[in-house]
Amino acid sequence: MTTLSLLATFFFFFLMTLSSSTNPHNFTVELIHRDSPHSPLYNPQTTPTDRLNAAFLRSISRSRRFNQQPQTDLKSGLIGAGGEFFMSITIGTPPMNVLAIADTGSDLTWVQCKPCQQCFKENGPIFDKTQSSSYKSVPCESSNCNALSTNERGCNESKNVCKYRYSYGDQSFTKGDVATETISIGSASGSPVSFPGTVFGCGYDNGGTFDETGSGIIGLGGGQLSLISQLGSSISNRFSYCLSHKSATTNGTSVINLGTNSIPSGLNEASHVVSTPLVDKEPKTYYYLTLEAISVGKTKIPYTGSSYYPDNDDGGSMKGNIIIDSGTTLTLLESGFYDRFGEAVEEAVTGAKRVSDPQGLLSHCFKSGSAEIGLPEITMHFTGADVKLSPLNAFVKMSEDMVCMSMIPTTEVAIYGNFAQMDFLVGYDLETRRVSFQRMDCTNTI
Repeated sequence: MTTLSLLATFFFFFLMTLSSSTNPHNFTVELIHRDSPHSPLYNPQTTPTDRLNAAFLRSISRSRRFNQQPQTDLKSGLIGAGGEFFMSITIGTPPMNVLAIADTGSDLTWVQCKPCQQCFKENGPIFDKTQSSSYKSVPCESSNCNALSTNERGCNESKNVCKYRYSYGDQSFTKGDVATETISIGSASGSPVSFPGTVFGCGYDNGGTFDETGSGIIGLGGGQLSLISQLGSSISNRFSYCLSHKSATTNGTSVINLGTNSIPSGLNEASHVVSTPLVDKEPKTYYYLTLEAISVGKTKIPYTGSSYYPDNDDGGSMKGNIIIDSGTTLTLLESGFYDRFGEAVEEAVTGAKRVSDPQGLLSHCFKSGSAEIGLPEITMHFTGADVKLSPLNAFVKMSEDMVCMSMIPTTEVAIYGNFAQMDFLVGYDLETRRVSFQRMDCTNTI
């Protein structure tokens, strides 16, 4: 039992910096919290509670986009303007800086391109493909074009140019040409590393609720066309991130690492590293894990949520029943299970009584008066990996005398959100198909 420190939502800007490693295929991506005084989006007029509630609303909105059944219409599982991270890269020859939403729930990277039929307002310059000597259109019958679903691709037959089209749950949309370009990961302290021939979408018809700070989306998902998949062997099919709960209000840093050294080399009790298999299923964009149970203190509750996508070969079984996602703030759990889980939490909390969330967003809140709230340890039992959460991972302080669980019920897809991942090094080994968790202080990872 421990008291809770204040958390705020994770919504970061990426500043790309090369790792100090001598291996050219290891990169460290520094993250700046959106609500940090160092962030371009910092608004000193908003309160911590305002920022939390805005993050929770984005989580709920984002979760609906995961619920799109694959290949049924033009809506994809990608996000619109509700993403939690921005990433800075350069694109083209000569290189142009681009700031776009970085998303582990997206595949194809796309940016706004001139000449625009319709483009949303963007603070920075829009990429002009005619000014880049390395821009090349992707042909209609190419493997890269066919990697898009039939509902996401088209063809300009007269020019033999592959087209893409995405629409989103919030009515945002993007359409354009599929092409290859040189994308570079820049550094303020060293030379950028370039990746020529990277497939991306050159969007000339874009609209909706996209933030004018960014230019599009950088796909970090598991599908064939994501930036992670395309970098592939050049980063040893590995990446990790370490999200600090301190980076909202202090100089604490959060990072994403790409390359061989990005995840622990050994899994053992001494290093406190545990790992669980990634489950291969459609759509391949998402990273699926299997949640077997959750413990509240010493009370272990079997997880009853099944696979959300019934068209997969598992027949809707327990296998791959939760998506791990760095862009969703809250954790969403199957509603039938959540009822029993919530009861166990309520019984285990001491020094407080259950109250309603004034905003109506969170389901289990506790108010203490003058007493100190005692919160239980919660353990997530993934296949082969018991991940023990601190109170910071499972609860959020809404006021001086009230805390709420940062987990909510859902009748659709379950999501393991970023509050639950704070102060863990979360590693993705796409070669061995495993995700690892190692508890650490993420403010000291650079």
